[in-house]
Amino acid sequence: MKSENFKGERTFLVGIGCTAFIKPRGLRTTEDMGLEAATKALLDAGITYDSVQVAFVGYCFGDSTSGQRALYNLGLTGIPITNVNNNCSTGSTALFQAASWVRGAQADCALALGFERMARGSLGSNWSDRVPPMAPFNQVVEMTEETLGKNHGPNAPRMFGNGAQEYFEKYGGSVEHLAKIASKNHKHSTKNPYSQFRSGWSAEEVLEAPKITNQLTKYMCSPTSDGAACCIVASEAFVHLHSLENQAIEIVAQQLTTDLPAAFDSRSAMELVGYSMSKTAADKTFAQAGFGDGEGRDLVGVVELHDCFAANELITYPALGLCAPDEAHKMVDRGDNTYGGKYVVNPSGGLEAKGHPLGATGLGMHFYITAQLRNWAGPMQAPGLFDIPDKRGKFGLVHNIGLGGAVVVSLLRRPEFYKEGGRDGRDRLGYNHAHECRSITRADVDKVKAKKNSEWFLSLARL
Repeated sequence: MKSENFKGERTFLVGIGCTAFIKPRGLRTTEDMGLEAATKALLDAGITYDSVQVAFVGYCFGDSTSGQRALYNLGLTGIPITNVNNNCSTGSTALFQAASWVRGAQADCALALGFERMARGSLGSNWSDRVPPMAPFNQVVEMTEETLGKNHGPNAPRMFGNGAQEYFEKYGGSVEHLAKIASKNHKHSTKNPYSQFRSGWSAEEVLEAPKITNQLTKYMCSPTSDGAACCIVASEAFVHLHSLENQAIEIVAQQLTTDLPAAFDSRSAMELVGYSMSKTAADKTFAQAGFGDGEGRDLVGVVELHDCFAANELITYPALGLCAPDEAHKMVDRGDNTYGGKYVVNPSGGLEAKGHPLGATGLGMHFYITAQLRNWAGPMQAPGLFDIPDKRGKFGLVHNIGLGGAVVVSLLRRPEFYKEGGRDGRDRLGYNHAHECRSITRADVDKVKAKKNSEWFLSLARL
């Protein structure tokens, strides 16, 4: 059995694509959104679907083989296609699997696609004839409220609201800090054309929004969304073969972890929503990258983390090691989570503003961090990422969590051979898709579809 710090072959993100994240109104099918995101990623990488050797497709709300339904638009090449469902961490789980194939030298080019078409309102189980897998978590919610006080609202915001309440009682802080986090994310989203909401709510407006739980208002909660995102992972040999040195971003380290006994046995609301799960994933990721205990965070410049609720962003700061366990609310007060501070956290607007289509969310996070590290993010660009002696610049950090549970943490950076200039994905798409959102055309699909394809099947697509 290999060590958990096993790095294997180097892996790189060479193609990224995303759709706008929109309100769930049934306006687009998952196969059409998936086609858009994958086409953009292939165009970005300058390759056709013929180069893809394996694919993983993530979604939570859809029938089996929805991944094949989306990717068959690009070709019928016979490659392995695996469908992935891991709650809100589904997208990053698909990416983890794709990267594992490359890291293990089983493929030189792997594709991870994620999409979701959601219903309006709070999440719930689709199956009325069985006990849902979240039932034990819901039972522990009641136990945590014996000490924290009774809460109300749908299960997910109630659980995360309780997590914030526990933090407040242990370390200080208040709902005003949650409002500051939410307002920060909503302001960031005003510069993101892919974002579902671009209203830029102030902290006061966030606090005045309808209450969802004792701690959370509507604007502190991520909405349900429709959307898709795609990342293409490649080996170093593939990068050099296809002259992608001017846009390849390395996945320096990446870990996927699941729940620990403390989630249930500690009767802690923070543990129930994955505090130790996130901390373990982060610590293992930085260790895999070669850092000692607690080291490496000062070399991070930009972060996309899982702010399904403002409460989770607050407690995730210390879980990732961005601050001490009792310093999260102080980090907010210092402005060390936004432009001009120590880190820029969720420059995309985060889940609270840009939206949360479960299967696409984690891949969207990697889309935005890759764009940042390419220095393509335009008005969203975090400053100072390359103002250090090391020519590789600072790291980008991704955190994507799903209750039930699983968390993926990725540490990304420019490789030492990165060289700006020359023809890149912006030329191949005809615009900078890192901060400009456009639809695709049939001509775009024709540029990237495989030689083995079905014209009849592709005719079903709505472009």
